Amino acid sequence: MDFARIQQLIHAADTKILLLVIDGLGGLPKGPGSGTALEEASTPNLNNLAANSICGLHQPAGAGITPGSGPAHLALFGYDPHHYQVGRGVLAALGIDFDLKNKDLAVRANFCTVDQNGQVVDRRAGRIETARSRELCKKLRAIDLPGVEIFIEPVKEYRAVVVFRGQGLCDDISDTDPQAVGQQPNAAKPGSAQAEETSKLINEFLKQVRGILSDHHPANMLLLRGFSQRPDWPRLPDIYGIRAAAIAGYPMYRGVSRLIGMKILETTDELDQKLDTLEAHWDDFDFFFLHVKKSDSAGEDGDFDHKVELIEEVDKTIPRMLDLGPDVTVVTGDHSTPAVLKSHSWHPVPVLLHSRYCRPDGVDRFGERSCMGGGLGPRMPATDLMPLALANALRLKKFGA
Repeated sequence: MDFARIQQLIHAADTKILLLVIDGLGGLPKGPGSGTALEEASTPNLNNLAANSICGLHQPAGAGITPGSGPAHLALFGYDPHHYQVGRGVLAALGIDFDLKNKDLAVRANFCTVDQNGQVVDRRAGRIETARSRELCKKLRAIDLPGVEIFIEPVKEYRAVVVFRGQGLCDDISDTDPQAVGQQPNAAKPGSAQAEETSKLINEFLKQVRGILSDHHPANMLLLRGFSQRPDWPRLPDIYGIRAAAIAGYPMYRGVSRLIGMKILETTDELDQKLDTLEAHWDDFDFFFLHVKKSDSAGEDGDFDHKVELIEEVDKTIPRMLDLGPDVTVVTGDHSTPAVLKSHSWHPVPVLLHSRYCRPDGVDRFGERSCMGGGLGPRMPATDLMPLALANALRLKKFGA
């Protein structure tokens, strides 16, 4: 459904929608005879909610496509991720409240470890502390390039953001992150003639980075990913006629939310504090996006058992969320992050939708195999979730005569 059509159907209602996103929720079995992390977890509250909900599996970006976190979340909010594309740089900058101008060029940076031959041996530099990242960003501010102003800011742990401000910058630049160990960082390459000068600028920047960080093991180099400039997109409150708030501790997800017009509520990475924030602002908004990050990190680290534990921790908080009385509750992940792959994957993601008006489908366990047989189907486009949530919240009028 396109935004123009859905705006014609929007109907005001005094109802509330809660979208709980357990990042990287979907997974794969650890081995023969095992379930996924979600299936192995003890989740009595999610199972009980599933038994009174309509369930299924959603695909964030289409069959066989492994999505990044940005596109996957945009799909959950109803934005076609193939049409609404933005690099991680913009999301990272907005996520830390950086005053990003329309012509600025932003890129996400990972501190990484390279060996004496310049090959990447750790893409995350041992997940250095944010305090260490802050120190290194300060050192990198000594870099001087003609014609541009450079901002280098820490984001979280090993992640930072670099913003270039000047005339004629172009974001059609390839990533320098090889997305694998045992390889050298890629050179920044232009995707068009307009980007040639910008790519030369980036490569000179990286040359100076290498010199400054050479003695700072394990964070002795930067990998750049997601060159982008701020787009002008429709805003979620204008599309859906709702007051929308985001409760997310991790900057990237705050950036996605800010880009599409959500109010960012201050919180931390601790789930209990996120629920404190939810309760404190319950009367102020119609739509709440509540994000849980650590499950995705456990999957990327290949820690199956820890991912199980983290899902169980989320399950224990479900009654507290439901006590607030949301009219519609959606529980899902943005994408799958199987511990056996240590990365995002293309596998569909479990989802449940609960409301007074949903049709429970007989699914009595919240897991990949159970949800495959649910009423939402085994491959529902993630972009369908927002219209379904709005309909169950009685916020869509009848279409046609």
